[in-house]
Amino acid sequence: MMLEAIGVSHNFDYDLFSDINLQLNKKESIAILGVSGSGKSTLMHILSSFMKPNSGKININGESIYDLPSKKLEDLRRYNLGMIFQQHYLFRGFTGMENILSASLMAEQSIDNQLLEKLGIDQVINQSAADLSGGQQQRVSVARVLVKKPQIIFADEPTGNLDKDTAKSVMDVLYSYVKEEDRGMFLVTHDEKIASSCDKIYLLENKILKEL
Repeated sequence: MMLEAIGVSHNFDYDLFSDINLQLNKKESIAILGVSGSGKSTLMHILSSFMKPNSGKININGESIYDLPSKKLEDLRRYNLGMIFQQHYLFRGFTGMENILSASLMAEQSIDNQLLEKLGIDQVINQSAADLSGGQQQRVSVARVLVKKPQIIFADEPTGNLDKDTAKSVMDVLYSYVKEEDRGMFLVTHDEKIASSCDKIYLLENKILKEL
C-alpha cells in the first residue's frame, strides 16, 4: 500500500467532510468527483502533505506524514510526490526546458526526451514559457512533474484548460506512467469520462466520500 487515509475529517467555518477512509496501491489511479465546493481540492491538499486535517491520519509508505520531522517531510515532497494543478505555475521568465530542468535537478533525475515527444512539446520546449499557448504551458507543467519520477501523482483538474484530444493524450501519458513505473495517482476532476479510466472512482458529496 502506497497511501492510506484513516478517519480524515476537516472543517473551516463549516464541516467540509468527515471520516474519510481510502487506500492507494501501486499501479492504481483513483478519481475523485464532486461539485465545486464539495472539498475535493482540500482533500487532495491533505492527502499530498500540504494541509493537516482536523482529525485522522495520512500514511505514505507506512509512515504518518504529519508526524514526520520537517526535513523528512520536505524530502518526501521533493522526491516522492508530484503535484499537477489546473493552473500551470511555470516560471514565465524561463524557457519550457528550463522549467523542466529546474524540477529534474531538484529531484536529481534526468530528462527523458521521449516524454517531451509523447506530450507533444519537444518542438517548442526551448521557447519562453510566456510565449507558449495555454495548452503547451500545461503540458510543460505535466512534464515538469513526471521528470521527477514521483511515487504518487496528485492531479487537480489537470486537463481543465486543454481541448478534448490533447486532454486524452495527456491522460494517456499519466495512466501509462502509473502502470509502467509501479506508481499511483489521485485525480480530481469534473470530467466523468476521464474519471472512468481510473481504477477506482469516488464521489465526494454531502460531506461523505463514497466509492462508485
